Amino acid sequence: MKNIIIALAFTFSVTGFYAQEGLKLGLHAGLPIDDFNDEISLMVGLDLGYMWALGEVVDLGISTGLIYGFKDSFQSDEIVSGLTDVQFVPLAASLRIWPSNSFSFGVDGGYGLGLNKGNDGGIYYRPIIGYLMGPMTEINLSYT
Repeated sequence: MKNIIIALAFTFSVTGFYAQEGLKLGLHAGLPIDDFNDEISLMVGLDLGYMWALGEVVDLGISTGLIYGFKDSFQSDEIVSGLTDVQFVPLAASLRIWPSNSFSFGVDGGYGLGLNKGNDGGIYYRPIIGYLMGPMTEINLSYT
C-alpha cells in the first residue's frame, strides 16, 4: 500500500491567492503509472497550505489536503471486484524556489496518512514545477 503514493502521478494544480506568500488552495487530478494502473483508474485531490517568503527567491511553508484514488473496475476486459478506493491526507513541509517572477520549482515532503482500511500510509513527497499565470492563479506539474 505504501507504493500507491508513487502511483498517483503527474498532477496538475491550480492554486489560488497570491503565488509566493500566503494561503494556498488548489485542486489536482492525475493518472496512475506502472503497476498501479491496474488498481487505480483516476485520482483527484485538494491541497491546502501556507507559504512564508524567506526572501525574494525562497518560500517555506506547510501543506495538507486530501488525495483520493478511485479503484479500477475493469482489468483486461473483465470486471474486477475486491479493489478499494485509496485515500491519503498528506502532512508536509513545502519549499519553493522562484528563479524568476513567474516560474518556480520545489518539493513537498512529509507523511501521507492512510484513511481507508488496510492503508498504513507512508512517506509523502511531491516535486513540483510551477508557472504563475496571474496574481491569483498558478499551474503546477508534479509527481506524487
